[in-house]
Amino acid sequence: MFFPLGVRDFLDRAELVYGDRIAVIDELDQPAASWGSLTYREMARRARAQAAGLDALGVPAGGRVAIVSHNSARLLTSFFGVSAWGRVLVPVNFRLAPAEVGYIVEHSGADVVLLDPELDALRDTVTARHVFTLGADDDVVFGSTAEPRAWAGDESATATLNYTSGTTARPKGVQLTHRNLWLNATVFGLHTTVTDDDVLLHTLPMFHANGWGMPYIVTGLGGRHIVLRKVDGTEILRRIAEHGVTLMCAAPAVVNAALDAAATWDGEVPGRDRVRIVVAGAPPPTRTIERVRAELGWEFLQIYGLTETAPLLTVNRMRAEWAGHDPHEQARLLGRAGTPALGVRLGLAADGEVLARSNHNLDGYWNNPEETARVQEGGWFHTGDGGTLDDGYLTIADRKKDVIISGGENVSSIEVEDALSSHPAVREAAVIGIPDDTWGELVTALVVTDGSPVTPEDLIEHCRRHLAGYKCPKQVRFLDALPRTATGKVQKYRLREPFWQGRDRKVN
Repeated sequence: MFFPLGVRDFLDRAELVYGDRIAVIDELDQPAASWGSLTYREMARRARAQAAGLDALGVPAGGRVAIVSHNSARLLTSFFGVSAWGRVLVPVNFRLAPAEVGYIVEHSGADVVLLDPELDALRDTVTARHVFTLGADDDVVFGSTAEPRAWAGDESATATLNYTSGTTARPKGVQLTHRNLWLNATVFGLHTTVTDDDVLLHTLPMFHANGWGMPYIVTGLGGRHIVLRKVDGTEILRRIAEHGVTLMCAAPAVVNAALDAAATWDGEVPGRDRVRIVVAGAPPPTRTIERVRAELGWEFLQIYGLTETAPLLTVNRMRAEWAGHDPHEQARLLGRAGTPALGVRLGLAADGEVLARSNHNLDGYWNNPEETARVQEGGWFHTGDGGTLDDGYLTIADRKKDVIISGGENVSSIEVEDALSSHPAVREAAVIGIPDDTWGELVTALVVTDGSPVTPEDLIEHCRRHLAGYKCPKQVRFLDALPRTATGKVQKYRLREPFWQGRDRKVN
């Protein structure tokens, strides 16, 4: 018998088995009225109401619904209310500049846009037929009393369209199918041992690769979701203590925020011997891993993946075989990207690029068949990252594509260079990532001017008018010329060398 895999499976099981259990505790301090505590039965009811509301608006199966929101119970519910009845959810990074959001909405062809109240000004930027504000327009978005129109289900249908920065100036729409999301979430849940006793604190933005799949698997297994709207180290510790949090996913910058908060925490740090934290976005230093395990007493897990792989490719978790090693050596071993997750195959190209095959890999890039063919050449997904494989363990050693990872967010160097070059005083610009203990990498601009008087602060402010804040250079340095090859290509490796001297890995 064949039965299609679909994201609705997770919601249906939660409602059937755990209907009276608290599903989610919403952020209380937010501009929209908080939903407070919802049971899984109520969450499922609101998801059906959302689907019925989209029926009433005439949004067909396959229609795109964009949502630009901080973490919230409304966003969590939308992962099901949109996709489970055949539409395509487009979760948009709320940190993007208005022009960037406008491009994504237009490029995706979204019929509906749902906006966080803090982002209501985006109404002037987006082009969708229907634009609603979460909270203020809940009667339309989540208020229907009709039953949603049935959808037969198709595991090969696109469920989400996630836009990611790449090596081109424009973000690409990653098509992830119901099959991609179902298998990623289930395999992720197996490797991180999610159970119905788990309490997940959403320290990871839910828009980011669909919260890495945790909104689905924690729901399907009856765990509890704790919404954190904005990351703050002290607030993370407080909620761990208040709600009995057992599980978090985060970029290294969030780990550093928790460590900083723990230094001034009154009493024992909450979650010791209970919390496990899953880290990705950039390999953290060995010392950071040691501190998480010693100072916080949390279990440290590392994964590696990309939005294009839904994202899970590798997992690194403490093994019994390492019990005899000292804590520093254990942390060093945990600093590798990890071994292939169940169902994943890894390989290396001749130039060291990491290649992957899995059931999680993207179906394609939206309206971009040329780039789709390029990254899937030879039946492998080409990650653009360089690495090594030793005894089954992947270590990321260099980034083959010019994407800077700062605070867990991808920044296209070409996109930043384009913004810098629009300033009249800039003749040439090259953007690189340099190592930083807090953010992993700092976006750094190396600029050649036309001689006009201009300061680093002028150029950073100029970028802020064109880009999201996290993409803007944190440093600007002036050069007389950029090093180039005989064919005119900028030699970025020469620009990086002074900053990365003495380091084995060219990512941080």
